[in-house]
Amino acid sequence: MTTIDHDAPLRPRRGFAGMDPERRREIARLGGRAAHELGRAHEFTPEEAREARAKSLRAQDADGGASGP
Repeated sequence: MTTIDHDAPLRPRRGFAGMDPERRREIARLGGRAAHELGRAHEFTPEEAREARAKSLRAQDADGGASGP
């Protein structure tokens, strides 16, 4: 049987896990902006967005809606 030592020190969170959520958002925002400036970001057309939503709804129906909002 395995026991858990509740008195053991927790490992410090490193990298993104240890960052303030606001700092993570800032880094993501900068990355998104850079992708757009380089022409590598995808922007959905209204038709693509409708198709993606329909596909998502079909997937939710297939698994009983367990993964949906």
